[in-house]
Amino acid sequence: MKKIGIWLDKKTAYIVTIIGEEATMETLDSELEFFNVRGGSRSKTRWGPQQVVQDSRYLEREKHQLKKYFTEIVEKIRDAHAVVIFGPGQTGQQLEKEIAEHHHEFAPRIVKVEKANSMSDNQIVAWVREFFS
Repeated sequence: MKKIGIWLDKKTAYIVTIIGEEATMETLDSELEFFNVRGGSRSKTRWGPQQVVQDSRYLEREKHQLKKYFTEIVEKIRDAHAVVIFGPGQTGQQLEKEIAEHHHEFAPRIVKVEKANSMSDNQIVAWVREFFS
């Protein structure tokens, strides 16, 4: 039985695969761009209108990049029997939502989504082993 634990944030996903007693870890980078949105410009007249930055353009680009990142993760874990997702922030919940909406056949295999702090590689493997034991 193949069990997989995924620690992820917006930068990196660590995919731990456990088959029997053997555990392997694979790293997947997100290639997500982090934007530093700068302010708009002011009118040349004294009380003139101010140009506002359109955040929706940046947010839409991030949404598409996250969708690509999540699709790559799902392709890596396609043959798993049980999956646990953990990590800081809301990226785990976003991955669960993406799987529920676009990968229906895979959604029942997700055992749990949990919050966890940053961990070293050994701590991630140990956490997954403990979860499935």
